[in-house]
Amino acid sequence: MSRFASFREFYPFYLSEHANRISRRLHFIGSCGVLLLVALAIVRGNAWWLLAALLCGYGFAWVGHFFFEKNRPATFKHPLYSFIGDWVMFKDILRGKIPF
Repeated sequence: MSRFASFREFYPFYLSEHANRISRRLHFIGSCGVLLLVALAIVRGNAWWLLAALLCGYGFAWVGHFFFEKNRPATFKHPLYSFIGDWVMFKDILRGKIPF
């Protein structure tokens, strides 16, 4: 059973797991890479680019967690909320609500 009843409850926890600025930057760069690779998969009509997008997104994020945050990614216990959190944090960084 999840300890979070909603994403609204989860997101503050998610942000606390991304307090390190370098980790947030790595997440942001990984998300940019995901968007580019998904676009490439669509343009080229080649689904293998989607595997590259997955590796890019999680690769950058996990480097941030293991080497800078020194914690385990929330993806392991809360995969859906963590996925949503990545994109909400990405949007919040773009809007200047969270420092890059």
